[in-house]
Amino acid sequence: MYKSIINSTIQPFNATAFSNGEFVEVSEADIAGKWAVFFFYPADFTFVCPTELGDMADHYAQLQEMGVEVYSVSTDTHFTHKAWHASSDTIGKINYPMIGDPTGQITRNFGVMIEDDGLALRGTFVVNPEGEIKIAEIHDLGIGRSAKELVRKIQAAQYVADHDGEVCPAAWQPGAETLTPSLDLVGKI
Repeated sequence: MYKSIINSTIQPFNATAFSNGEFVEVSEADIAGKWAVFFFYPADFTFVCPTELGDMADHYAQLQEMGVEVYSVSTDTHFTHKAWHASSDTIGKINYPMIGDPTGQITRNFGVMIEDDGLALRGTFVVNPEGEIKIAEIHDLGIGRSAKELVRKIQAAQYVADHDGEVCPAAWQPGAETLTPSLDLVGKI
């Protein structure tokens, strides 16, 4: 039976990432008090993956302005991330940390490991400043994700976090009306 990961706290981890031309250590302590995205993908030097990672790179500045750090994660090593970064124009524009997870610990912690292949599913997880997972999205390997839609979802998650008692309806955009659940609202939508 599937157990939801929503509202669970991320598990402790330690890993090495390639970030801004350097190898850096990353752990759950690095995201404490911040919004974060963990963006899992199957493997470096593949096909759909660079389109997703490049799309995320194109939206990274906007996410940073929103106070969100992005961590891409695959079961490749940080050395492989560096080599891919150096050899691909698309991957070369990435400024967010690319975590290497060769043991699969982080990938398993988020429930996206394909055990038979040692690879991750396409999983996106948004973690709030308290370390709780607020958004979880998992795709089959052939279905790419949209960073633009992720930005909208994070904006909604941040709005709800800052406005107790309000919720965001479908396709909500910043500045649009929200809902305040109440007995008077039941059956009126």
